[in-house]
Amino acid sequence: MITDDHVRAYREEGWFVLEDALDPGSLEVLRRECQRFMDERDAEMDAAGTDVMGLDRRGQRYFVNDCSTRSEALRTFLLGETMRDVCRATLGDDAYLFNDQFVVKGTDGETSFSWHQDGGYIPYEHPQYVTCWIALDDVDERNGTVYVLPYSRAGTRAVVPHRRDPATNDMVGYFGDDLGMPALVEAGSIVCFSSTVFHRSGANTTDRLRRVYVAQYSPEPILDADGVSPRHQAAPVFGAGSPTS
Repeated sequence: MITDDHVRAYREEGWFVLEDALDPGSLEVLRRECQRFMDERDAEMDAAGTDVMGLDRRGQRYFVNDCSTRSEALRTFLLGETMRDVCRATLGDDAYLFNDQFVVKGTDGETSFSWHQDGGYIPYEHPQYVTCWIALDDVDERNGTVYVLPYSRAGTRAVVPHRRDPATNDMVGYFGDDLGMPALVEAGSIVCFSSTVFHRSGANTTDRLRRVYVAQYSPEPILDADGVSPRHQAAPVFGAGSPTS
């Protein structure tokens, strides 16, 4: 499924797209688990008597981290052959699951995200990692797809200092005029990009939720600033420390 062109694009520009990467069964598992975690978050809001909890807003916006630590189905997918192939192509001989997250955009209000590098959210030195942006719905400019700024257009391959936008709480690292390249893909496709690649997303202006599952992998465990504890997860996929290599 992954070609030499994909590998070359990642090395030279920091990203590539795998069209129709998931089989229907895997896509259905991710959609089902996404709804389950949204329902759990709604129940937490019910218990707290609120419609807003952290960055989440009932029925409109959800960010749920480390879901695979509470779902055997997700863990099986994340350590499965499709994602292992992506890790081999982008990271090499060693890979660890760093983080997974459902990101859901509702249909009301401003749900765009500013230009940033994922590495810009970790305020200390860390290994470069890969983000796998898995579309659970067809995505385009209307419902808030991701836009990528390749290395050659960003003018850098390194993490740059980011500033926090007080209005949105976003970390912002690019302030140029380039609008980037939108990912126009069908459900089940994966947009793969380095943690040093700038990306953003637009608002969802349709009448349906836009659901994405984000999986991130690193070539070695990413630790907290103390250098001891994992920042999120550090589950071996293959290579060092993995009995299933």
